[in-house]
Amino acid sequence: MKRARTILSALLGALLAPAVTAAPLSVSQWRAGHEAEIVGQLDRLARIPSIAADPKGIADAADMLLGELAARGFAAQRLSAPSGGPPAIFAALDTAGAKRTVVFYAHYDGQPVDPAQWSSDPFVPVMRALDEGGPRDIDWKAAPAPLDPEWRLFGRGVADDKVSIVAFLAAFDALKASGRKPSVNLRIFWEGEEEQGSPHLAELLAANADLLKADLWLIGDGPLHQSRAPTLYFGVRGVLGFDATVYGPASPLHDGHYGNWVPNPAAMAARLIADMRDEDGTILIPGILDSVRPPSGAETAAVQALPPVEDALIEQFALGRSEGNEALAQSVLRPALNIKGIRAGAVGAAAANAIPTEASFSVDFRLVPDQTVEGVKAAVEAFLDAKGWTVVRDTPDRATRLAHPRVIKLSWSPGYAALRTDMSLPVSQAVIAVAGKAAGRPVLVLPTVGGSVPLTIFDAALKVPLIGLPIANHDNQQHAPNENLRLRNLWDGIDLYAAMIGGLDW
Repeated sequence: MKRARTILSALLGALLAPAVTAAPLSVSQWRAGHEAEIVGQLDRLARIPSIAADPKGIADAADMLLGELAARGFAAQRLSAPSGGPPAIFAALDTAGAKRTVVFYAHYDGQPVDPAQWSSDPFVPVMRALDEGGPRDIDWKAAPAPLDPEWRLFGRGVADDKVSIVAFLAAFDALKASGRKPSVNLRIFWEGEEEQGSPHLAELLAANADLLKADLWLIGDGPLHQSRAPTLYFGVRGVLGFDATVYGPASPLHDGHYGNWVPNPAAMAARLIADMRDEDGTILIPGILDSVRPPSGAETAAVQALPPVEDALIEQFALGRSEGNEALAQSVLRPALNIKGIRAGAVGAAAANAIPTEASFSVDFRLVPDQTVEGVKAAVEAFLDAKGWTVVRDTPDRATRLAHPRVIKLSWSPGYAALRTDMSLPVSQAVIAVAGKAAGRPVLVLPTVGGSVPLTIFDAALKVPLIGLPIANHDNQQHAPNENLRLRNLWDGIDLYAAMIGGLDW
């Protein structure tokens, strides 16, 4: 009888005891249980050819993203500029009691592709292990968990910027699964024409200024520092470019009969390029550097605190030297003039002993504060005039070529200025602190990244702090064949986005 009472007492105690609930999963634990699902989402998004040349691909990607956001409870919609262009995806989700509103930006369009230059179809993602013997394809869907974080997914857009979109969605799911609410009101702005230079962005922002009011924009674009360490950036360089054609004889001429007498347009183009920049990359065009704002003490200190990567990059890129003697991050703080390409005549077996009729080259400027697009244009054209060049906008006719000793056709691309957010602002310090907590160590802080994002357009329209959340690997082949994403970067990116969604407060 005593034994029976003891057993009954134990049973009643167990029934009446408070229920013990399992501790909520951390973001990393949730991700570890959903790796294949997350990669599958990136795979599906990257299979959509959302490039400017494929309007259906843009529309299909927009449809997919709207569906993903709606399924998570966001009020999602397309935003289009009055004059047209690809839609931006906008979504909103408010949290009771939140004091701040944060917009998460990325772009879902990608760069054009030349499939012949890729190792595989750019819109059929392939997982590869980069072994010492060379790349090895992986059937990741059949691989046991966990997936090797050093594996890389190859496909257009996987790193620029579709990884940021998938990292946000996965981070949101991880927080929801753990029962954590966002600490801020969430807004989404995923652009559909960034790789075209965002020609409709200013108009779109102006038409939706009230809808887009926020305390902070977080920019999910760009790669990590080359050291692979977690990184934030507070500025971007501006961009501006032109295509140029210089002219020689009306038809190709035998270089034995006419060489040294008939001006050679290839030589003229080479001389002109050499007059624009020196071999260390310093721009020689008068006036272009006059308005450059020197980096602040805090910006200089941030650059000096970065780990050195130059020797490793020289080895990786098989370089005999770098341009100049400064660190890579220091060089990004000054303007750059890049020659994107030169074309004249033919080379090798196709070359003829002839003076070509024309030579063409393309130039890309990267701007820093406080350079302006119009100021750079004016400086370039004044430089050409001083060198004796006659600038035309259309292909010159015979009369024009006869009337001027040096004729250059110049076609400017759209451009925009550089921007830097003050790193000492309370919001800046809050983002730095939260990112460090997510990474478990201090993050690297870049005053400026080398690439260009049209932040100046956002700044002009919205007047709000803009801070970059890069997560892609630095060697992702952005804008090039065989673009790729290292899985570790996606996993770390999910942690970072979850921290920004659930931990920001200032």
